[in-house]
Amino acid sequence: MAPGAEGRRTARSAGGGLALAAAIVAFGFVGSRLLGIVRTIVIANAFGASPELDAYNVAFRIPDLIFQVLAGATLGSAFIPVFARKFEREGAAEAWLLASRVLNLVVLATAALCAAAFVLAPLLVPAIAPGLGDDIGRSEELTGTAVELTRVMLVSTLLFAASGMLTGMLNGRERFFLPALAPMLYNLGIILGAVVFADRWGVNGLAFGVVLGAAMHLGIQVPGVIAEGFRYRPSLGWGEPGVMEVARLMAPRVVGLAAAQVNFVVTGFFASKVGASAISNMTYAWLLAGLPLALFGMALSTAVFPRLAGQVAREELDGLNRTVSRVLRLIMFLTVPAALGLAMLREPAAITLLERGAFTRADSLMTAAALGWYCLGIVPQAGIEIHSRGFYALGDTRTPVTLAVLAVGVNLLLGALLWEPFGVSGLAFAVGAASWAEWLGLYALFLRRTGWNPAEELSAMARVALAGALMAAVLAVATVLLDSETRAHAAVTAAAGVAAGALCYGAACLALRVPELEDVTSRLAARLRRGPAPG
Repeated sequence: MAPGAEGRRTARSAGGGLALAAAIVAFGFVGSRLLGIVRTIVIANAFGASPELDAYNVAFRIPDLIFQVLAGATLGSAFIPVFARKFEREGAAEAWLLASRVLNLVVLATAALCAAAFVLAPLLVPAIAPGLGDDIGRSEELTGTAVELTRVMLVSTLLFAASGMLTGMLNGRERFFLPALAPMLYNLGIILGAVVFADRWGVNGLAFGVVLGAAMHLGIQVPGVIAEGFRYRPSLGWGEPGVMEVARLMAPRVVGLAAAQVNFVVTGFFASKVGASAISNMTYAWLLAGLPLALFGMALSTAVFPRLAGQVAREELDGLNRTVSRVLRLIMFLTVPAALGLAMLREPAAITLLERGAFTRADSLMTAAALGWYCLGIVPQAGIEIHSRGFYALGDTRTPVTLAVLAVGVNLLLGALLWEPFGVSGLAFAVGAASWAEWLGLYALFLRRTGWNPAEELSAMARVALAGALMAAVLAVATVLLDSETRAHAAVTAAAGVAAGALCYGAACLALRVPELEDVTSRLAARLRRGPAPG
């Protein structure tokens, strides 16, 4: 075999492995987000943007904060790199023992925080949503409802703590299928809550659906970790080097994830002052804006993270840089048109998806107003996903954390200045502006840390941005020519806009010679030529 042939074969194999991993993760994100859209539709149909739904959305914040800060911090930046290195250097037995110990510590810490939140809920809920129900004279009633819902959903937090660790174990072994299914089951649980339980228990039925979904999220992954060789050990191992390393990496990440969650709290705090339904309408807008972010930014970044950790473990810094650059360019190629297209089609999208049952035209317009500005932040948030993981793979959690905290400050300042004159639009703009500040800082520091020359990727992203701008101009004309007076008209406008935008973007990328277009189309063509797998 010629020198270098083995390396080329390895590179092709690695590329194919990444493509398969990304495809599986993308399948999970697509399925989860499609079910998430169904979940959003059924909730909108049942509750609209009612004050009771505001109470539910407020109640979600505290359980979600606890989960994200503990399990999220462990899963992403701390556990997977140490777990992968254990397998590489010390073997399966030591790696699975580490997994048991970290699982036990995370569940115990989560249980302690959940118990504290259960007791303190009557103090915490008014602190994060001081204006809940004030403008309609139902503050005491809705605050009481939010406290009750918070306590119910704390059960889901404990289930997610365990489930998140199982996801980390499977992702660390580059097993993505069951973790991809788990969020779909979670959404199914909430859909059941909205369709079945809500008939009897009202908004409390949504909270019961959250708990059911969390239980299914955990249950689907248990067979996967057992098949991989995990055997539970009732051991804490505090002081063991692997556990201490996870804790050391986790500590600053806790601050970073807390900062990210504080952004939601800040938005909810000011939205509660805007008036009834503002919290719910902003939540709907965020769920719609999260679709392209999850499909492209989160899916690709999640799939590639174990590989980045492995490259660092093997001291392949150049390989790390090339992988991050390749994924960044692909993320931008997919995310830029999605963000711009959704921003331009925000009103027909909101009307088509949400306007039914209890959800009114006024709710659609308020949701669309927030959605347009939330789209401002989709591109930088997708960039944050890959560059933060580059830092985590390098064992540097402090840099992303510092920038996340600074972004909270930007969001807080802009939110305080803009909520009163601009309402939900001002609050959504604040989130987007803070995201740009965070990503640009993260990108600059990543280049400085690794010494990577970004000229080629910046050129590619500039061409993508130009193609996206041309597409946005076409959609601006299309939305003027087509109307959204009825939901049927809005659906036609949205569908025509998607088709016209895709054709325009593809043609512009072809004319500008965007390399990712050829890469994506050649992979699709190769997959089609192979046809379906036999049997």
